[in-house]
Amino acid sequence: MGRVADVRPFSALRPLPQLAHRVAAPPYDVVSADQAREIMCAQPDSFLRVTRPDADPYLEPTPGQDDDVDPIGHPDPDAEHRHGRAALAELVRRGVLVREAQPAFWVYRQQVGSRAQTGIAGLASVHDYERAVLRVHEHTRPDKEDDRTRHLDVVDAHDEPVFLFHQGSDEVEAIVEAVTAGEHDLAVTTPDHVWHTLWRARDPDVVHRLVEAFAGLDRLYVADGHHRTAAAVRLAAKRRGLPPEEAGSVDGFLAVVFPAPELTVLPYHRIVTDLATPDGRDLTPEELVARLGEEFDVSPASGPVQPEDRRTVGLRTPTGWFRLWLRDAVPAEGSIDGLAVSLLQDRVLGPLLGITDPRRDPRLDFVGGPDGLEALDDAVASGRAAVAFALSPTQLADLVAVSDRGEVMPPKSTWFFPKPASGLLVHPLH
Repeated sequence: MGRVADVRPFSALRPLPQLAHRVAAPPYDVVSADQAREIMCAQPDSFLRVTRPDADPYLEPTPGQDDDVDPIGHPDPDAEHRHGRAALAELVRRGVLVREAQPAFWVYRQQVGSRAQTGIAGLASVHDYERAVLRVHEHTRPDKEDDRTRHLDVVDAHDEPVFLFHQGSDEVEAIVEAVTAGEHDLAVTTPDHVWHTLWRARDPDVVHRLVEAFAGLDRLYVADGHHRTAAAVRLAAKRRGLPPEEAGSVDGFLAVVFPAPELTVLPYHRIVTDLATPDGRDLTPEELVARLGEEFDVSPASGPVQPEDRRTVGLRTPTGWFRLWLRDAVPAEGSIDGLAVSLLQDRVLGPLLGITDPRRDPRLDFVGGPDGLEALDDAVASGRAAVAFALSPTQLADLVAVSDRGEVMPPKSTWFFPKPASGLLVHPLH
Protein backbone atom coordinates (compact mmCIF):
# COMPACT_ATOMS: atom_id res chain seq x y z
CA MET A 1 0.00 0.00 0.00
CA GLY A 2 1.28 3.48 -0.82
CA ARG A 3 1.62 6.39 1.53
CA VAL A 4 -1.67 7.58 2.96
CA ALA A 5 -2.63 10.35 5.38
CA ASP A 6 -3.42 9.35 8.95
CA VAL A 7 -5.82 11.71 10.78
CA ARG A 8 -7.51 10.53 13.99
CA PRO A 9 -10.17 11.69 16.47
CA PHE A 10 -9.22 12.89 19.96
CA SER A 11 -10.71 13.70 23.34
CA ALA A 12 -10.74 17.48 23.24
CA LEU A 13 -10.40 19.99 25.99
CA ARG A 14 -12.74 22.83 24.96
CA PRO A 15 -14.57 25.79 26.48
CA LEU A 16 -18.16 25.70 27.63
CA PRO A 17 -20.20 27.20 24.78
CA GLN A 18 -21.31 30.21 26.82
CA LEU A 19 -17.69 30.98 27.78
CA ALA A 20 -16.04 30.48 24.38
CA HIS A 21 -15.95 34.23 23.68
CA ARG A 22 -13.84 34.72 26.80
CA VAL A 23 -11.30 32.09 25.78
CA ALA A 24 -10.88 32.33 21.98
CA ALA A 25 -7.61 34.04 21.07
CA PRO A 26 -5.38 34.69 18.08
CA PRO A 27 -2.45 32.31 17.49
CA TYR A 28 0.54 33.01 19.71
CA ASP A 29 2.81 34.06 16.85
CA VAL A 30 0.64 36.76 15.27
CA VAL A 31 0.59 39.09 18.29
CA SER A 32 3.43 40.91 20.02
CA ALA A 33 3.91 40.72 23.78
CA ASP A 34 2.33 44.17 24.14
CA GLN A 35 -0.67 43.19 22.03
CA ALA A 36 -1.08 39.93 23.96
CA ARG A 37 -0.91 41.77 27.28
CA GLU A 38 -3.56 44.24 26.15
CA ILE A 39 -5.87 41.39 25.14
CA MET A 40 -5.36 39.58 28.45
CA CYS A 41 -5.98 42.71 30.49
CA ALA A 42 -9.29 43.17 28.67
CA GLN A 43 -10.17 39.45 28.89
CA PRO A 44 -8.53 37.57 31.79
CA ASP A 45 -9.64 34.16 30.45
CA SER A 46 -8.00 34.66 27.06
CA PHE A 47 -6.15 31.53 25.96
CA LEU A 48 -3.12 33.73 25.35
CA ARG A 49 -2.44 33.15 29.05
CA VAL A 50 -1.52 29.60 28.01
CA THR A 51 0.22 30.29 24.70
CA ARG A 52 1.90 33.63 25.53
CA PRO A 53 2.71 33.33 29.26
CA ASP A 54 5.65 35.68 28.73
CA ALA A 55 3.08 38.49 28.50
CA ASP A 56 0.61 37.28 31.16
CA PRO A 57 -0.13 40.14 33.59
CA TYR A 58 -1.91 37.84 36.08
CA LEU A 59 0.16 34.75 36.75
CA GLU A 60 2.40 34.63 39.80
CA PRO A 61 5.61 32.55 39.84
CA THR A 62 5.18 28.85 40.49
CA PRO A 63 5.08 28.31 44.31
CA GLY A 64 8.50 27.49 45.67
CA GLN A 65 10.24 28.42 42.42
CA ASP A 66 11.68 31.78 41.50
CA ASP A 67 10.34 33.07 38.20
CA ASP A 68 13.69 33.62 36.54
CA VAL A 69 16.13 31.02 37.91
CA ASP A 70 16.22 27.32 38.63
CA PRO A 71 16.82 25.96 42.16
CA ILE A 72 20.60 26.35 41.88
CA GLY A 73 20.50 29.85 40.45
CA HIS A 74 20.77 29.24 36.70
CA PRO A 75 18.42 30.99 34.26
CA ASP A 76 15.35 28.81 33.83
CA PRO A 77 14.06 28.66 30.25
CA ASP A 78 10.97 26.72 31.33
CA ALA A 79 9.66 29.26 33.85
CA GLU A 80 7.39 30.96 31.29
CA HIS A 81 6.04 27.64 30.07
CA ARG A 82 5.22 26.53 33.61
CA HIS A 83 3.14 29.70 33.83
CA GLY A 84 1.31 28.54 30.70
CA ARG A 85 0.69 25.13 32.26
CA ALA A 86 -0.63 26.79 35.42
CA ALA A 87 -2.95 29.00 33.37
CA LEU A 88 -4.31 25.95 31.54
CA ALA A 89 -4.84 24.11 34.82
CA GLU A 90 -6.66 27.14 36.23
CA LEU A 91 -9.05 27.29 33.27
CA VAL A 92 -9.82 23.60 33.79
CA ARG A 93 -10.18 23.94 37.56
CA ARG A 94 -12.70 26.76 37.21
CA GLY A 95 -14.68 24.82 34.63
CA VAL A 96 -14.02 27.26 31.81
CA LEU A 97 -12.50 24.39 29.82
CA VAL A 98 -13.97 20.88 30.00
CA ARG A 99 -12.67 17.53 28.78
CA GLU A 100 -14.65 15.46 26.29
CA ALA A 101 -15.13 11.88 27.51
CA GLN A 102 -15.24 10.40 24.02
CA PRO A 103 -12.81 10.85 21.10
CA ALA A 104 -14.29 12.78 18.22
CA PHE A 105 -13.51 14.78 15.14
CA TRP A 106 -14.72 18.38 14.97
CA VAL A 107 -16.00 20.10 11.87
CA TYR A 108 -14.67 23.65 12.09
CA ARG A 109 -16.06 26.46 9.94
CA GLN A 110 -14.62 29.97 9.77
CA GLN A 111 -16.60 32.68 8.05
CA VAL A 112 -15.63 36.26 7.17
CA GLY A 113 -18.48 38.08 5.52
CA SER A 114 -19.80 35.79 2.78
CA ARG A 115 -16.62 33.74 2.52
CA ALA A 116 -16.21 30.52 4.51
CA GLN A 117 -13.71 27.70 4.91
CA THR A 118 -14.72 24.46 6.60
CA GLY A 119 -12.24 21.85 7.77
CA ILE A 120 -11.84 18.86 10.04
CA ALA A 121 -10.09 19.16 13.40
CA GLY A 122 -8.32 16.00 14.54
CA LEU A 123 -4.86 14.60 15.21
CA ALA A 124 -2.38 14.59 12.35
CA SER A 125 0.40 12.04 12.54
CA VAL A 126 4.03 12.80 13.38
CA HIS A 127 4.89 9.75 11.27
CA ASP A 128 3.29 11.44 8.26
CA TYR A 129 5.74 14.30 8.76
CA GLU A 130 8.64 11.85 8.88
CA ARG A 131 7.36 10.01 5.75
CA ALA A 132 6.76 13.24 3.78
CA VAL A 133 3.04 12.54 3.55
CA LEU A 134 2.79 15.89 5.31
CA ARG A 135 4.43 18.45 3.02
CA VAL A 136 6.08 21.66 4.25
CA HIS A 137 7.19 24.80 2.43
CA GLU A 138 9.24 26.75 5.00
CA HIS A 139 12.44 26.32 6.97
CA THR A 140 12.04 26.55 10.73
CA ARG A 141 14.27 28.61 13.00
CA PRO A 142 16.10 26.44 15.54
CA ASP A 143 15.53 28.89 18.42
CA LYS A 144 11.77 29.05 17.81
CA GLU A 145 11.60 25.29 17.35
CA ASP A 146 13.44 24.78 20.65
CA ASP A 147 11.09 27.15 22.45
CA ARG A 148 7.91 25.54 21.08
CA THR A 149 9.19 22.05 21.93
CA ARG A 150 9.82 23.09 25.53
CA HIS A 151 6.41 24.75 25.61
CA LEU A 152 4.57 21.60 24.49
CA ASP A 153 6.62 19.44 26.84
CA VAL A 154 5.99 21.58 29.92
CA VAL A 155 2.34 22.44 29.19
CA ASP A 156 1.80 18.75 28.28
CA ALA A 157 -0.69 19.61 25.58
CA HIS A 158 -0.89 20.54 21.95
CA ASP A 159 -2.49 23.84 22.80
CA GLU A 160 -2.84 25.35 19.31
CA PRO A 161 -3.85 23.67 16.05
CA VAL A 162 -1.62 23.48 13.01
CA PHE A 163 -3.33 24.76 9.84
CA LEU A 164 -3.23 22.03 7.15
CA PHE A 165 -4.94 21.63 3.79
CA HIS A 166 -5.71 18.92 1.27
CA GLN A 167 -6.39 19.24 -2.45
CA GLY A 168 -9.84 17.75 -2.36
CA SER A 169 -11.86 14.78 -1.14
CA ASP A 170 -15.44 14.14 -2.17
CA GLU A 171 -15.93 11.84 0.82
CA VAL A 172 -14.66 14.41 3.36
CA GLU A 173 -16.87 17.08 1.82
CA ALA A 174 -19.92 14.78 1.91
CA ILE A 175 -19.35 14.15 5.63
CA VAL A 176 -18.87 17.87 6.27
CA GLU A 177 -22.15 18.64 4.53
CA ALA A 178 -24.02 16.03 6.56
CA VAL A 179 -22.55 17.06 9.92
CA THR A 180 -23.06 20.80 9.39
CA ALA A 181 -26.73 20.20 8.56
CA GLY A 182 -27.21 19.54 12.26
CA GLU A 183 -27.05 21.85 15.29
CA HIS A 184 -23.60 23.22 16.06
CA ASP A 185 -21.91 22.63 19.43
CA LEU A 186 -19.84 25.80 19.74
CA ALA A 187 -19.91 29.21 18.08
CA VAL A 188 -18.07 32.46 18.72
CA THR A 189 -17.16 35.63 16.84
CA THR A 190 -13.65 36.90 17.52
CA PRO A 191 -12.58 40.58 17.51
CA ASP A 192 -11.16 40.22 13.98
CA HIS A 193 -14.76 39.67 12.79
CA VAL A 194 -14.27 35.96 12.09
CA TRP A 195 -17.22 33.72 12.95
CA HIS A 196 -16.05 30.34 14.26
CA THR A 197 -18.53 27.43 14.37
CA LEU A 198 -17.79 23.88 15.49
CA TRP A 199 -19.77 20.65 15.21
CA ARG A 200 -18.74 17.55 17.18
CA ALA A 201 -18.53 14.40 15.02
CA ARG A 202 -18.36 11.42 17.37
CA ASP A 203 -20.75 8.90 15.81
CA PRO A 204 -18.60 5.76 15.28
CA ASP A 205 -19.66 5.42 11.66
CA VAL A 206 -18.81 9.07 10.89
CA VAL A 207 -15.46 8.73 12.68
CA HIS A 208 -14.62 5.60 10.69
CA ARG A 209 -15.62 7.23 7.40
CA LEU A 210 -13.43 10.26 8.11
CA VAL A 211 -10.41 8.12 9.00
CA GLU A 212 -10.90 6.18 5.78
CA ALA A 213 -11.46 9.34 3.75
CA PHE A 214 -8.16 10.83 4.91
CA ALA A 215 -6.47 7.51 4.21
CA GLY A 216 -7.57 8.05 0.60
CA LEU A 217 -5.26 11.08 0.38
CA ASP A 218 -1.57 10.59 -0.32
CA ARG A 219 -0.50 13.95 1.09
CA LEU A 220 -1.45 16.90 3.26
CA TYR A 221 0.17 20.34 3.27
CA VAL A 222 1.17 22.67 6.10
CA ALA A 223 -0.36 26.07 5.45
CA ASP A 224 0.57 27.67 8.77
CA GLY A 225 2.31 26.29 11.84
CA HIS A 226 5.66 24.89 10.70
CA HIS A 227 7.27 25.48 14.09
CA ARG A 228 4.37 23.87 15.95
CA THR A 229 4.57 20.87 13.62
CA ALA A 230 8.33 20.48 14.01
CA ALA A 231 8.01 20.88 17.79
CA ALA A 232 5.35 18.17 17.97
CA VAL A 233 7.61 15.81 16.01
CA ARG A 234 10.57 16.56 18.26
CA LEU A 235 8.52 16.05 21.41
CA ALA A 236 7.30 12.69 20.12
CA ALA A 237 10.90 11.64 19.48
CA LYS A 238 11.96 12.84 22.92
CA ARG A 239 9.25 10.83 24.70
CA ARG A 240 9.30 7.79 22.42
CA GLY A 241 11.41 5.68 24.80
CA LEU A 242 9.24 6.38 27.83
CA PRO A 243 6.51 4.05 29.10
CA PRO A 244 3.19 4.91 27.41
CA GLU A 245 1.68 6.27 30.61
CA GLU A 246 4.56 8.74 30.90
CA ALA A 247 4.92 9.59 27.22
CA GLY A 248 1.26 10.41 26.73
CA SER A 249 -0.49 10.84 23.40
CA VAL A 250 2.41 12.34 21.44
CA ASP A 251 2.20 10.50 18.11
CA GLY A 252 -0.60 12.77 16.90
CA PHE A 253 -0.74 16.57 17.04
CA LEU A 254 -3.69 18.93 16.89
CA ALA A 255 -4.53 20.16 13.39
CA VAL A 256 -7.38 21.52 11.31
CA VAL A 257 -7.41 20.26 7.71
CA PHE A 258 -9.17 22.51 5.19
CA PRO A 259 -9.84 21.96 1.46
CA ALA A 260 -7.55 24.01 -0.76
CA PRO A 261 -10.28 25.60 -2.93
CA GLU A 262 -11.75 27.39 0.08
CA LEU A 263 -8.51 28.99 1.29
CA THR A 264 -7.41 32.60 0.96
CA VAL A 265 -3.74 33.57 0.83
CA LEU A 266 -2.97 37.21 1.61
CA PRO A 267 0.30 39.02 0.79
CA TYR A 268 3.26 39.16 3.13
CA HIS A 269 4.82 42.60 2.76
CA ARG A 270 8.31 43.86 3.70
CA ILE A 271 9.54 46.88 5.62
CA VAL A 272 13.17 48.04 5.70
CA THR A 273 14.54 50.12 8.55
CA ASP A 274 17.44 51.80 6.71
CA LEU A 275 18.73 52.21 3.18
CA ALA A 276 22.38 51.20 3.59
CA THR A 277 23.92 49.72 0.45
CA PRO A 278 26.39 46.82 0.14
CA ASP A 279 29.25 49.31 -0.41
CA GLY A 280 28.45 51.20 2.83
CA ARG A 281 26.53 54.17 1.41
CA ASP A 282 23.25 55.40 2.88
CA LEU A 283 20.74 56.06 0.13
CA THR A 284 18.03 58.66 0.43
CA PRO A 285 14.52 57.48 -0.53
CA GLU A 286 14.81 59.59 -3.69
CA GLU A 287 18.09 57.88 -4.61
CA LEU A 288 16.51 54.48 -4.04
CA VAL A 289 13.62 55.37 -6.35
CA ALA A 290 16.13 56.46 -9.01
CA ARG A 291 18.06 53.19 -8.67
CA LEU A 292 14.85 51.19 -8.92
CA GLY A 293 14.09 52.95 -12.19
CA GLU A 294 16.94 50.99 -13.80
CA GLU A 295 14.87 47.78 -13.69
CA PHE A 296 11.32 48.94 -12.98
CA ASP A 297 8.87 51.33 -14.54
CA VAL A 298 8.23 53.71 -11.64
CA SER A 299 5.13 55.86 -11.34
CA PRO A 300 3.73 57.87 -8.40
CA ALA A 301 0.48 56.60 -6.87
CA SER A 302 -2.20 58.60 -5.08
CA GLY A 303 -2.54 56.03 -2.28
CA PRO A 304 -1.58 52.54 -1.12
CA VAL A 305 -0.70 50.12 -3.92
CA GLN A 306 -1.85 46.50 -3.61
CA PRO A 307 -0.17 44.57 -6.44
CA GLU A 308 -2.25 41.95 -8.20
CA ASP A 309 0.59 40.26 -10.08
CA ARG A 310 4.16 39.31 -9.27
CA ARG A 311 5.74 41.87 -11.61
CA THR A 312 4.18 44.75 -9.68
CA VAL A 313 5.46 46.11 -6.34
CA GLY A 314 4.06 48.90 -4.19
CA LEU A 315 6.70 51.16 -2.66
CA ARG A 316 5.94 53.40 0.32
CA THR A 317 8.48 56.14 1.03
CA PRO A 318 8.21 59.13 3.40
CA THR A 319 6.90 61.19 0.49
CA GLY A 320 4.18 58.76 -0.60
CA TRP A 321 3.43 55.66 -2.66
CA PHE A 322 4.89 54.48 -5.97
CA ARG A 323 3.93 51.68 -8.30
CA LEU A 324 6.85 49.62 -9.62
CA TRP A 325 6.58 47.31 -12.64
CA LEU A 326 9.43 44.92 -13.42
CA ARG A 327 10.39 45.21 -17.08
CA ASP A 328 12.62 42.14 -17.45
CA ALA A 329 11.46 38.58 -18.05
CA VAL A 330 10.62 36.66 -14.89
CA PRO A 331 11.09 32.95 -14.05
CA ALA A 332 8.24 30.53 -14.59
CA GLU A 333 5.30 30.35 -12.22
CA GLY A 334 5.65 27.50 -9.75
CA SER A 335 9.38 28.11 -9.34
CA ILE A 336 10.86 29.58 -6.17
CA ASP A 337 12.71 32.24 -8.18
CA GLY A 338 9.42 33.28 -9.78
CA LEU A 339 7.62 34.11 -6.53
CA ALA A 340 6.89 37.78 -5.84
CA VAL A 341 8.86 37.58 -2.58
CA SER A 342 11.84 36.12 -4.46
CA LEU A 343 11.74 38.74 -7.21
CA LEU A 344 11.84 41.51 -4.60
CA GLN A 345 14.66 39.78 -2.75
CA ASP A 346 16.74 39.05 -5.85
CA ARG A 347 16.17 42.36 -7.68
CA VAL A 348 15.97 44.86 -4.81
CA LEU A 349 16.69 43.80 -1.24
CA GLY A 350 19.87 41.86 -1.98
CA PRO A 351 21.64 43.86 -4.70
CA LEU A 352 20.54 47.38 -3.74
CA LEU A 353 20.30 47.17 0.06
CA GLY A 354 22.61 44.30 0.95
CA ILE A 355 19.91 42.27 2.69
CA THR A 356 21.16 38.81 1.70
CA ASP A 357 19.70 36.74 4.55
CA PRO A 358 16.02 37.64 4.93
CA ARG A 359 15.58 35.11 7.74
CA ARG A 360 18.04 36.87 10.04
CA ASP A 361 18.74 40.42 8.85
CA PRO A 362 17.54 42.83 11.57
CA ARG A 363 16.94 45.58 9.01
CA LEU A 364 14.08 43.60 7.46
CA ASP A 365 10.66 43.01 8.96
CA PHE A 366 7.48 41.42 7.65
CA VAL A 367 3.85 42.55 7.68
CA GLY A 368 0.94 40.28 6.81
CA GLY A 369 -2.78 40.06 7.32
CA PRO A 370 -5.83 41.95 6.13
CA ASP A 371 -4.53 45.30 7.44
CA GLY A 372 -1.12 44.97 5.82
CA LEU A 373 -1.14 48.15 3.70
CA GLU A 374 -2.30 50.23 6.64
CA ALA A 375 0.57 48.81 8.70
CA LEU A 376 3.06 49.72 5.97
CA ASP A 377 1.75 53.29 5.92
CA ASP A 378 2.07 53.52 9.69
CA ALA A 379 5.58 52.04 9.78
CA VAL A 380 6.97 54.60 7.33
CA ALA A 381 4.95 57.57 8.56
CA SER A 382 6.07 56.94 12.15
CA GLY A 383 9.72 56.64 11.17
CA ARG A 384 10.01 53.00 12.26
CA ALA A 385 10.82 52.09 8.68
CA ALA A 386 12.70 53.91 5.94
CA VAL A 387 10.61 52.33 3.18
CA ALA A 388 8.07 49.54 2.77
CA PHE A 389 7.32 47.19 -0.10
CA ALA A 390 3.84 45.82 -0.86
CA LEU A 391 3.69 42.50 -2.73
CA SER A 392 1.11 40.37 -4.47
CA PRO A 393 0.00 37.20 -2.67
CA THR A 394 1.70 33.88 -3.32
CA GLN A 395 -0.59 31.59 -5.29
CA LEU A 396 -1.64 28.38 -3.58
CA ALA A 397 -0.70 26.43 -6.72
CA ASP A 398 2.87 27.73 -6.37
CA LEU A 399 2.99 26.60 -2.74
CA VAL A 400 1.82 23.11 -3.74
CA ALA A 401 4.36 22.91 -6.57
CA VAL A 402 7.22 23.93 -4.29
CA SER A 403 6.11 21.55 -1.51
CA ASP A 404 5.72 18.63 -3.91
CA ARG A 405 9.29 19.12 -5.11
CA GLY A 406 10.53 19.03 -1.51
CA GLU A 407 11.74 22.63 -1.74
CA VAL A 408 11.16 25.54 0.62
CA MET A 409 9.99 29.08 0.02
CA PRO A 410 11.66 32.23 1.32
CA PRO A 411 10.58 33.20 4.84
CA LYS A 412 7.18 34.83 5.25
CA SER A 413 5.89 34.00 1.78
CA THR A 414 2.25 33.31 2.71
CA TRP A 415 -0.33 34.69 5.11
CA PHE A 416 -3.44 32.54 5.32
CA PHE A 417 -6.60 34.27 6.52
CA PRO A 418 -8.47 33.49 8.60
CA LYS A 419 -6.35 31.34 10.90
CA PRO A 420 -7.82 28.82 13.36
CA ALA A 421 -8.42 30.40 16.75
CA SER A 422 -6.56 29.23 19.83
CA GLY A 423 -8.41 27.88 22.87
CA LEU A 424 -11.45 26.40 21.14
CA LEU A 425 -9.85 22.94 20.91
CA VAL A 426 -6.90 21.62 22.92
CA HIS A 427 -5.28 18.18 22.82
CA PRO A 428 -4.05 17.19 26.30
CA LEU A 429 -1.24 14.66 26.15
CA HIS A 430 -2.48 12.89 29.30
